[in-house]
This record gives sequence, C-alpha cells and structure tokens, in this order.
Amino acid sequence: MSHTDTRPDGVVAKLSALDRFLPVWIAAAMVAGLLAGRWIPGLGTALNAVAVDGISLPIALGLLVMMYPVLAKVRYDRLDTVTRDRRLLLPSLVLNWLIGPALMFALAWLLLPDLPEYRTGLIIVGLARCIAMVIIWNDLACGDREAAAVLVALNSVFQVVMFGVLGWFYLSVLPGWLGLATTDLAVSGWQIAKSVLIFLGIPLVAGYLSRRLGERAKGREWYESRFLPKVGPIALYGLLFTIVILFALQGHQITSRPLDVARIALPLLAYFALMWAGSYLLGKAIGLSYERTTTLAFTAAGNNFELAIAVAIATFGATSGQALAGVVGPLIEVPVLVGLVYVSLALRGRFAHHRP
Repeated sequence: MSHTDTRPDGVVAKLSALDRFLPVWIAAAMVAGLLAGRWIPGLGTALNAVAVDGISLPIALGLLVMMYPVLAKVRYDRLDTVTRDRRLLLPSLVLNWLIGPALMFALAWLLLPDLPEYRTGLIIVGLARCIAMVIIWNDLACGDREAAAVLVALNSVFQVVMFGVLGWFYLSVLPGWLGLATTDLAVSGWQIAKSVLIFLGIPLVAGYLSRRLGERAKGREWYESRFLPKVGPIALYGLLFTIVILFALQGHQITSRPLDVARIALPLLAYFALMWAGSYLLGKAIGLSYERTTTLAFTAAGNNFELAIAVAIATFGATSGQALAGVVGPLIEVPVLVGLVYVSLALRGRFAHHRP
C-alpha cells in the first residue's frame, strides 16, 4: 500500500469489498440471526446441545476461526524492534492496560448505572485490547506497519497473562472499594482466564506455528504474499457466522429492548473518541513520528471484540446482556475507526517529518 495516497476517496477504495462493507455484512448477519431464531423451531436447544467450556460448539468454532488469521499475520520475530523503542512501548502499555480499562469502567458506570449486564459487558470490551482489525485501520492511515504488528503481538501475549487478573479486579474488587454494587458483578478470575487461554491461547499458538513452519518451508515472501491473503478473509467469515448464531439466540432481547442497544452504543462512542484523541495528542507531545503516533492511537483505541464476545459468552452465557454488549462492539467500532482514518490523514501535515 502506498504511503503517499492520502486522499479521502482513496481510503475506502483500498479496502476489499468484504472489509469496505463490513458494517453492512454485520447488519445482514444480525437480521439473518434474528429471522433464524424466529423461524427455526428448537434452534437454541440444538445450538447448545454440545458445548465447549460453556459455549455451544458452533459459536466456539466461529470464535476460534475468527481469531486465527489475525494472529497468523503477526511477525513474532520482530518484537525487539518495538521493545527497544521505549517512547512507543511504555505509552502503549500504559494506554492499553491502565488507561483504557479504567476509562471504559468509568464510562460504563457513568452511563449505564441501571443496566448491570450491559455495563459488565462493556467493561469486558475495555479489557480486551487490540489484536485484530486495528492492523487494517493503521495501514489505511499510513501508520507504522511493523510497530503495529509488534504491539499486536505484545498485547496478545499480555492478554493471556493478565486478562483474568484485570477482569477479577474491575468486575469484583474495584466496585467494592468504591462502594458500588458488586452482587451482579461477581465473576471468577480463573473462569475468564480459562476462556482467554482457549479462545486466544489456541489461535495464538496456531498463528505462531503457522508463520514459523510456513516461513521455514517456503520463505516469508510466499507466506505473506500467498498464504496470508488466502486465510485472511476467514476471520471476517468467522465473525459473521458467530454473529448470526449469537443473534439467533439474542433475538428476543434485541427486538424487545432497542433503547438498551442504543444506550450500549453511547459509552462505546465516547470511549473510542477519547482513547484515540488522547493517544494521538500524547504521541505528538512526546515527539513520535506521524507513523508511530498513528500506530499508538489506533492500537490504543481499538478493541479485540472477538475476545470480548468469547469471554462474555463463556462466563455469562450466549443469551446474556454481557454477550449482547460485546456483539454491539464491532457495529460501533468499525464505522468510528474508519472515520478516524480520515481524521488521521487530515492531520498528517501537522508533522514536520514523516516517511515518504
């Protein structure tokens, strides 16, 4: 992808048809799920007949399928290129693992004080840091591709280690310290960690082995130019398949409480705007280049909604409000971050020096 084409009309044109119309496909998947849930008798019972860690087998397969291609793209041998750059690494860790979860926690409690299930679902979204579509947004905005891939790899590893601990802290411990209601937020840290190990750990190992064995057998050029383009779209197919199944099980809640869905969208909009703008200003202030400032902003603002959906389903059930909050996530994140690509390109001229 050229880093010289910053025209707004060129941004969307660079996306594949599948990526470009992703919000449309997601909406269509929602409608298909709703209709299937209404028209196919006994569908819910059939979907839950076989379960993996409390998740119906079709949903579990969909979640694993959507995670694998993204993790297969990561260049695991380049972690040191970012770990040596403390101006990028330290702010990224602080934004992703301190500020991001805390901000979502605050917004969820501020805007959804009377909807505990949705509030909990949003907190889980805040804990699930970027490892997926953020690479696309970063590339469209002409960010640093290598830095984005490395930060994604770092977040992937860190999530396996810390997601369960942070989930326990934000869902059980912190509300108690602040005198907030905790009865509806009780959740096992180990249960969340187990979900992460299954639905992130398995595709993470598979992605690492794919790259290592693929490059060893046929080289990096073949792996990235031939193999990855073939498996890449599978992630979105997995996402759409999962959404169809989720909405088949969630149909009654969605159609009976549309106002609740709108209320879930409000804190998500605020979260994406605040995280991206704050990260962008921080990158500019500490002297990062345009490319790395853009990477910092998008990796901090983006969330791994696949993991959030997986954890919500495994912990609270496929028909829970927490799962619904996770499903609403990509519907808000996709159009908002596409819009922020345009904003980022418009601000590019404010940097005195950037890569050609």
